[in-house]
Amino acid sequence: MKNKFNILVVGLGYVGLPLAIELGKKYPVLGYDIDKNRIKKLSLYIDTNNEFNKNEIKKSKFLQFTHKLTNQFIQNIIIVTLPTPINKKKLPDLSNIKNFNLKLSPLLKKNDIVIYESTVFPGCTEEIFVPQLESKSTFKLNKGLNIGYSPERVNPGDKKMNIKNISKIISASNRKTLNVMHQVYQSILKAKVYKAKSIMIAEAAKVIENTQRDINISFINELAIIFDKMNIDTLEVLKMASTKWNFLNFLPGLVGGHCIGVDPYYLAYKSKKIGVQPNLILAGRKINDNMANYIIKKINFKIKSNNLNLKNLKILLCGITFKPNVSDIRNSKALDILAYYHPKVK
Repeated sequence: MKNKFNILVVGLGYVGLPLAIELGKKYPVLGYDIDKNRIKKLSLYIDTNNEFNKNEIKKSKFLQFTHKLTNQFIQNIIIVTLPTPINKKKLPDLSNIKNFNLKLSPLLKKNDIVIYESTVFPGCTEEIFVPQLESKSTFKLNKGLNIGYSPERVNPGDKKMNIKNISKIISASNRKTLNVMHQVYQSILKAKVYKAKSIMIAEAAKVIENTQRDINISFINELAIIFDKMNIDTLEVLKMASTKWNFLNFLPGLVGGHCIGVDPYYLAYKSKKIGVQPNLILAGRKINDNMANYIIKKINFKIKSNNLNLKNLKILLCGITFKPNVSDIRNSKALDILAYYHPKVK
């Protein structure tokens, strides 16, 4: 095998594992995760997220797994795919990456490339992550330390639009690193790899992808509330509107998961930091966040109008995950409905 790349993929969830598997078909790859049980299962070719079967994992013949992080296991390309959630105040929670950066910093070797795939706000990589990597290292940015940012576009549960078929954005702190990233990513993708002019542009492009979807869904959710009040069938309205060639057909519903309901808060956070009030972004978030409460009110109205006693009812809730064909329940709004009618469930 003729290549000079040894790759460490950090975080083996819905983003990291698909990437590690594809890279591991061509390069020596070490998949790292702090979850010992996750590593034990993957070493037996078992994906508890049910995204990959044993044969699919076995095809990645150069892939190994570890829960340790030492000098011995630090490769010359480190790809970080750790989650970036929000806290209870709906502010960015970067603790997963910050904690890893501090562990990685003293282990870095000269000219290592650290690539972040996690969703962040514009400026985060260079303003927060780079100083952390420099803190316990003898290297500085572009002087022994090279940084890249390539936002993930994984779509869990979608067998057609998998990692190989989704276009990729890459960015880097210098041109040489950008070219290396292009070589590595393009070698495993059928789709095109696009070079962004700066890391901040790539960060911004990612965060607006999900923010745009969130706003579009919030508009349809608000329409659903309006039309329901008017006794108009929202789905029939959308069906008719969709006969126009350029109508964007979004559907009403609960917005959960680790991205669409989270990423807008990252952009809103940065927007406030620079003195711009993100009115539309937060208005969309408010509508979508309140949809579970709206559905609960609708259910309660039906119960009351039919003279039923809630204590005597058995309620069937179909669908707990944030989308079909995934096992991920992070930020699932269905859980809010479940918790209302079954308070003991957490």
